[in-house]
Amino acid sequence: MEQPSCLRKFARYTSLSVLGTLGVSCYILADTFFISRGLGADGLTALNLAIPVYNFIFGAGLMLGMGGATKFSICKSQGDEEKANHIYLNTLYLGGLFSVLFLLPGLFRAEELAVLLGAEGAVLPLTCTYLRWLLLFSPAFIFNNILLCFVRNDGGPQLSMAAMIIGSLSNILLDYLFIFPLGMGIFGAIFATGLSPLISMAAMAPHWRSKGHTLRFLPTKPDPQTALQTMALGFPSLVAQLSSGIVMILFNFLILRLEGNIGVAAYGVIANIALVATGVYTGVAQGVQPLLSSFYGQGDYHQARKVQRYGVVTAVLIAAATELLLFVFASPVTAVFNSEGLAPMQTMAEGGLRLYFLSSVFAAYNTLLSNFFASVELPLPAQLLSILRGFVLIIPMAFLLAASLGMTGVWLACPITEFLAALVGFLLYKRCRCFQAGRVC
Repeated sequence: MEQPSCLRKFARYTSLSVLGTLGVSCYILADTFFISRGLGADGLTALNLAIPVYNFIFGAGLMLGMGGATKFSICKSQGDEEKANHIYLNTLYLGGLFSVLFLLPGLFRAEELAVLLGAEGAVLPLTCTYLRWLLLFSPAFIFNNILLCFVRNDGGPQLSMAAMIIGSLSNILLDYLFIFPLGMGIFGAIFATGLSPLISMAAMAPHWRSKGHTLRFLPTKPDPQTALQTMALGFPSLVAQLSSGIVMILFNFLILRLEGNIGVAAYGVIANIALVATGVYTGVAQGVQPLLSSFYGQGDYHQARKVQRYGVVTAVLIAAATELLLFVFASPVTAVFNSEGLAPMQTMAEGGLRLYFLSSVFAAYNTLLSNFFASVELPLPAQLLSILRGFVLIIPMAFLLAASLGMTGVWLACPITEFLAALVGFLLYKRCRCFQAGRVC
């Protein structure tokens, strides 16, 4: 009876989490579709130049949410609800601090940031508008991610999933309304996206009126040690998002030199589909995390390892299916976003989809492995794997392959990086797979 029970819990948490994160990933995908239809290649280029900043904001919220919720779940499983709420309040304090850090450039430096990201000519005002309002809505994105993680770990996976989907559906509907009937252009796209996390948080309000919740706003002072622990455990989630943003900035820079704005527009199609795929792997990881942390906190390491295996197999199978579908249907998928029928963009995006998504299986494996380390209070291997993927390997690989193979090299940089990181991650996991004396290593 024990195994089916564990499997049922895994299926419940993971399916709900994947549905939710898939919906959140559609924030930007909806923008991509409607902007491509309403504003053409220039709008698509502007969106792609601005998306890395979204990755940074989303990553900050996910770092705080995943890190804080991991500690919260461990303390809660050990019966220490006072400490659990102390962690919850300190995570909210951190959310306020990070919000201010993103609000300031939105208020005073949006145009300079757009230029720094490569915007020029007709693309500059579009990028500037999107960036300014994206940064002004940053508190909503950050606190939405924090609350989603805590509600999920406080026994509310259904509500967390429902809030994410409600926010995403509202984004899609508002995107259409603001861009087409109301003619609000790129401002309409980012305004719709910015309202979505506010709607998502409103949808989570019933959790605090439910009988079983343990999230309470009890008076507590800011605790630097708790803040550092939260950020350390959530750091892999931040790096995963930061690396996506840095990869986009790097690829935009290289592609602008190789193929100009049309190349960046082609990459925009690939990058936004990649956001959705990454959202699915992240959803599996977020669904597994409460179970991993809870079993670890209870000292049930056998169940923790079992849940990790379920997660890896699920994510890898989804990744393999995604890779196959995009390889076969690259042409019609690209055509959906190529509203102007530009042949060079179509050709580049088709070839890029087939090569770039060779990374899918390895990216899924690495995402689940980083999540495992963080969920059982092993921040160092989680951080090492995340930094390897996000910075140490991808940056030199992209420059080297772009210089030697041109656009083909750009597309192959991610698959090779993820493969090498997966080898390192496997060795780290082999060293840390045994649970001894209350520790994982």
